[in-house]
Amino acid sequence: MHVVTVIFEIATGREEEFAGRVLRQAADSLEREPGCHVFDVCRDPENPGRFFLYEVYDDREAFDVHLRSAHFASFDTAVRDWVTDKQVRAFDRIHAGN
Repeated sequence: MHVVTVIFEIATGREEEFAGRVLRQAADSLEREPGCHVFDVCRDPENPGRFFLYEVYDDREAFDVHLRSAHFASFDTAVRDWVTDKQVRAFDRIHAGN
């Protein structure tokens, strides 16, 4: 499995708008992409502008399909100006704890 983590820092005043938009992105990814199995959205309780995403895909190709999707392009365009920092990391999952 291919795991992607993303940490977003969102501009002050845009946090709630981003929250709604990223939750829609998570739902779209899970509903429309057979290769997407997990799309968790987390928020820092001490910093409402910091979000953490944990995404699990079949493989790198499934993640590439995600990046090419219309719903990702729409999300990326919508939030681009609200993001002050974005850190993306990829991992190979070697064990699932469930």
